Amino acid sequence: MLQDFLDFFKLTGFPDVTWQMPVMWSVCLVLFYLAVYKGFEPLLLVPIAFGALLANLPAPALVSEPPGIVLSPLAGELVEWTITPGTHVKEGDLLGRVKDPDGQIHELKAHSHGQVTELKTSPGEPVHEGEELLNVFSREPGGLYYYISKGIEWEIFPPLIFLGVGALTDFGPLLARPITLLLGAAAQVGVAATFLIASLIGFSPGEAASIGIIGGADGPTAIFLSAKLAPHLLPAIAVAAYSYMALVPLIQPPIMRALTTKKERLIRMKSLRQVNKLEKLVFALVVTVVCILLVPAAASLIGMLMLGNFLRECGVTDRLVKASQNEIINIITIFLGTSVGITMTGERFLKPETLMIIGLGVVAFGVATAGGVLMAKLLNLVLPEKINPLIGSAGVSAVPMAARVSQVEGQREDPQNFLLMHAMGPNVAGVIGTAVIAGYYIATLK
Repeated sequence: MLQDFLDFFKLTGFPDVTWQMPVMWSVCLVLFYLAVYKGFEPLLLVPIAFGALLANLPAPALVSEPPGIVLSPLAGELVEWTITPGTHVKEGDLLGRVKDPDGQIHELKAHSHGQVTELKTSPGEPVHEGEELLNVFSREPGGLYYYISKGIEWEIFPPLIFLGVGALTDFGPLLARPITLLLGAAAQVGVAATFLIASLIGFSPGEAASIGIIGGADGPTAIFLSAKLAPHLLPAIAVAAYSYMALVPLIQPPIMRALTTKKERLIRMKSLRQVNKLEKLVFALVVTVVCILLVPAAASLIGMLMLGNFLRECGVTDRLVKASQNEIINIITIFLGTSVGITMTGERFLKPETLMIIGLGVVAFGVATAGGVLMAKLLNLVLPEKINPLIGSAGVSAVPMAARVSQVEGQREDPQNFLLMHAMGPNVAGVIGTAVIAGYYIATLK
């Protein structure tokens, strides 16, 4: 009877529970609490938290790779095989060892379940990175999230989110007062400053760029960039980016008040002129052409953003606009969030560098907020028509939350001061700026 129970117990997931899993369950509970009870970015944090919960349960079938050809991870020499044709292997089993040019030995492990059918290289022979080494056969497909997560790896989900953002965004305030483009550009100083700090404390250039982009307060762009330059940091960067986006109303106001005087906060700005349809359509096309010519690596983000906006403004594609604003962005948000969460295994997330990334994210966000406010103060030295510096904080691309914070802070001093539409100018400029700087990092660091 006891043996039957032990045999049954071995079939359950309990023997595979590691100490990291319960710790990550508590992390998931914190994310659920912030999303459900505090209302912090619930549309993203709920899927991320649930994906993280799935990642920290003993369910390898969710993410297992499909069987097939095993490629050499590096150039060097095959030292030995630890299996023979006909051997049944499961994910994580040792297949063999490869020696790199420096003499270091690297283990070759199975990424899927199946039967080894062919060894294509013999011990002692040189191998090249990406060379086919052996074949694993099985009739079982890969796990569900192996395929869904390709939406991040293959650059599908973030650009489709940008399609929805473009369809939801009015670029009229930016066109009505183009000078606010400089406020969105100034906010990118947070990205650059954090890149330098992260580089100085030991992160690689690609890692530093991925951490710095948190300062743009643009979750899809942060995911897009880190998936290319630092995929191993994706869980921590995504959680930090969306957490700080949710905390905009808490993080920004103290910085805004510290950098402005009461007189500056009381500045009333003139009503914006009406921007016609032709201007908006031409703007979408010009931004697409100019940005992609300058930074081709940002083409998928900028192209989808402006496609969504063109659909919105042209007035003849109502069905496509509604689909972009609702069905498409909602479905992709579920897949994007859970795909990010499924990477948050305890082994990857519970590291000292995770806390460093979260700390650097605060720096990035704070410096970006300060950069926009200080740029507005600088412009006021030369502009005859003054800008309320509070709208400079909206240069981060948390649309439209950052613009609402500018509105709220302005009305703390003067309840009749309406800054929302003025703040939308730098806000949407920040979206473009963050996408462009991400494209620049990809072009120069990948």
